[in-house]
Amino acid sequence: MTVRKTTVLVLDCAEPERLAEFYAGLLGGTARLGRDPDYVEVAGQDGVFLAVHRDHGYAPPTWPRPEDSQQAHLRILVEPGDMDEAEREAVRLGARPIVTRDNGGPRDERTYADPAGHSFALAARP
Repeated sequence: MTVRKTTVLVLDCAEPERLAEFYAGLLGGTARLGRDPDYVEVAGQDGVFLAVHRDHGYAPPTWPRPEDSQQAHLRILVEPGDMDEAEREAVRLGARPIVTRDNGGPRDERTYADPAGHSFALAARP
């Protein structure tokens, strides 16, 4: 029997409260601080979306770099007709566009950096 588990993607950053508020706004959730002031969860009606953790020596990733792979990123699925609005919302909240060309239809994917420099993509829901 497999033990029931829950997974949470945790992003390192210098200012966890600020980054948690960014993702709470982007994902329609709330940022909630627990007992550890260096760890903030972003939760919605269905549970925790992700968490952010203070790294006192944090250096933002740079992407794309030809010598390194992206390693990991968030892929946020959006209805195809809502891509432009989702892009405006992300930028209004503090995202920095990286690759935002409209690929059209079901293959539309646009890449951004969050306020701490992590890459994430808005992608048309298949």
